[in-house]
Amino acid sequence: MPVGGESSDLAGVRLRRVNRWLAEDMRQDLADLYVAFCETEPEEAYRNRGREEFLGRLAGDIRRPGFAMVVAETDGLVGCAFGFPVRGDGSWWHGFDGALPRSIGQLTESGGVFAVTNVLVRPHPLDQDLARRLQERLLADHQASLGATLVDPADRPALSALWSWGWQDIGEMWRPGLPTMFRVLVLPLGERTVERLEGLGQHAWTRWPG
Repeated sequence: MPVGGESSDLAGVRLRRVNRWLAEDMRQDLADLYVAFCETEPEEAYRNRGREEFLGRLAGDIRRPGFAMVVAETDGLVGCAFGFPVRGDGSWWHGFDGALPRSIGQLTESGGVFAVTNVLVRPHPLDQDLARRLQERLLADHQASLGATLVDPADRPALSALWSWGWQDIGEMWRPGLPTMFRVLVLPLGERTVERLEGLGQHAWTRWPG
């Protein structure tokens, strides 16, 4: 059963957390949402990404320890955000181009980083507001110190939205088997984390082994 039901003041939209088992049961509805989301994307590469490809990525995320999802509903599913905690060994950062900011490495080691892998919203006049609310709820539920996400550089609307919400671009990352170098964005949460990340460009870099 879902947990943590919450009412939203955004045009009657409800936000609620779901566990991994319910997310499994919702796979086809989530794939429908993904298809509707992709149809609004201006980049042809996004529109052509397949339903089955999305379901494969979703299945992989669901299996990760700590997987979490928040869904938005009216009379049906209108949005979702999901992700998982980044492991303290730093493996999520493998493929980062260059050196990783030392403060981010320290937050990773302490278990304070949460990776947001997808935020999807059905076309709606307030879709950007809803997307922001979904990501905020997902990160708040996990008391994360830092959000992290990867964005295709061709997805300019997503990058613009994330920047406007306070996400910071810290470089590029390569994922094996994928042709794109992703932009890496992070969102510091809480005053202490903001202070720790203020000097990202000032001799605050480290390298992960491997």
